[in-house]
Amino acid sequence: MRILMIRRAKQFSPHSVENDWAILEAVALRLSQMGHVVTQVDETSLASCLAAGTSDFIFSMARMPESLRLLEASGVKVINNPSGVIQASRRRLQAIMSSLDVPFPSGEGRHGYWLKRADAAAQTAEDVAYAPDLQALAKVETSMQARGIYDYLVSPHVEGDLVKFYGVLSAGFFRCFYPTDDGLTKFGLESLNGQAHHYPFSIESLQTKAEALAAAVGLQVYGGDCIVTVDGAWYMIDFNDWPSFSRCREEAAEAIAGLI
Repeated sequence: MRILMIRRAKQFSPHSVENDWAILEAVALRLSQMGHVVTQVDETSLASCLAAGTSDFIFSMARMPESLRLLEASGVKVINNPSGVIQASRRRLQAIMSSLDVPFPSGEGRHGYWLKRADAAAQTAEDVAYAPDLQALAKVETSMQARGIYDYLVSPHVEGDLVKFYGVLSAGFFRCFYPTDDGLTKFGLESLNGQAHHYPFSIESLQTKAEALAAAVGLQVYGGDCIVTVDGAWYMIDFNDWPSFSRCREEAAEAIAGLI
């Protein structure tokens, strides 16, 4: 098969360009070893590649609205499905999580608040901000609006262990990691929850809900973050399309390539 691999535009990989490209490279290598003809391209050059009409299958990390429109109109099978990437915006996700009874932080922020850009994935460190109280939150909102961003979500901070998860739907692949154990970070915000205590919780429950959410949204390659509290409850705080899988890249590449 002729397979097109689309690299994400750099603005959607803040502090993670190399890691995001590395997982695509790892998948491309395995597809080539399987005998497929693989071409890699930046999503900024997508239009000319699709116009050539030489792809039987597409693996895409694209997030630009124009890229997603082009992929939807291409008539070629795409993973991740462009409509799924659109559905994965924070604003849409919250409604879907509510419908699936996926637990997420809500209510009063007794330990502070998080303000997160909701119209698109974070592109700078300022797109995700912590405020210790309502007065600080108002300042963060003013700063966000000054940058022309008016679509954002506010949620209460939850104390507990931060857990990152990575999955490949239909491939039986699901992994969890504690970022404070290895120190890998984009913006350093993990420090607000402190060193992980490794509170016991049901990974099976998290996997079941994460897979249900991925299926409902329309993503086969996904990842996210949750907070595990001292009593073993967990709350999903982020969910996104095609993460870098930096902690389990080789395993994930096998699972993603297997989707072909």
